[in-house]
Amino acid sequence: MIHFAWPWMLLLLPLPWLLSRLLPPVQPQGAALFLPFAASVAGDTRPAIRTLPRARSVLFVLVWLLLLAAATRPQWLGDPQPVPSTGRRLLLAVDVSGSMASEDMAGGMSRLQVVQQVAGDFIRRRHGDRVGLILFGTRPYLQAPLTADLDTVGQFLDQAMVGVAGSQTAIGDAIGLAIKRLRDEDSQSGKQGSGETVLILLTDGSNTTGAMPPEQAAKLAAAAGLRIYTIGVGSSGDDMFGMAGGGDLDEDTLKGIAQATGGEYFRATDASGLQQVYARIDKMEPSAGREQWYRPSDEWFFWPLGLALLLSLPAVTWRASVWK
Repeated sequence: MIHFAWPWMLLLLPLPWLLSRLLPPVQPQGAALFLPFAASVAGDTRPAIRTLPRARSVLFVLVWLLLLAAATRPQWLGDPQPVPSTGRRLLLAVDVSGSMASEDMAGGMSRLQVVQQVAGDFIRRRHGDRVGLILFGTRPYLQAPLTADLDTVGQFLDQAMVGVAGSQTAIGDAIGLAIKRLRDEDSQSGKQGSGETVLILLTDGSNTTGAMPPEQAAKLAAAAGLRIYTIGVGSSGDDMFGMAGGGDLDEDTLKGIAQATGGEYFRATDASGLQQVYARIDKMEPSAGREQWYRPSDEWFFWPLGLALLLSLPAVTWRASVWK
């Protein structure tokens, strides 16, 4: 979209005509410097002065119009873009082990599908925060780095699949990966602990694999200033596929992780309960503020300005005798 920063400059459009009416005609004085354009504008019809050629007059008019167009400072405004803000750094660690395929939280939906729906809405409400996503099973991996693009993080969560990271559950390693990513970001930005940092860890099982025990990971998280909220989902029965690493929810470990880092543990047995959990976290960790946008702009004033300078060359160097 074209935008004019200073449209009021168009009020100067009749300035040459007003000058020709208000100022007296130019009187030649010997070999003094003469101004053919001023004489033409002033409407001097003395026999000693010839009027400018019509083509040259048109050039002066075009130059004046182009100069006014440049003075209005035309700009091309691009599509609105979100402004990265310095709110919370919020990481979501979601269990995608085999037991997350169990359909015991809502009719016809698996545990993971319920999490995708509820947590997806939670992510898109975090305006002003940077959100990242970790998926973990037998091993954890970073699905989305910390970003202000909330829609993209929500899409990555929607694309998560059960078993993509293995059938077991490595809670300690998921926390360790979150700590590592935050340290890497701090070292790259040169700022330690920029903004509050929160990890929301959701699982339906106990820690059955991994190199780092959850208790040790919680101590490292507390030392790094990472506050962890843990969520236990689903019923506490065996996994419907008989896979290891998800049937028995270890609530004591999840409570210990939350307590060691200054967070809180929540239990959700159905979709409604999970919605209430995320609503409570939303209140306990309010987002930084409303989403802000900006529109990138490209300056176009140099196009009419350059054309005006180009046309002024033949207008000034026109070889025409104006004085007898």
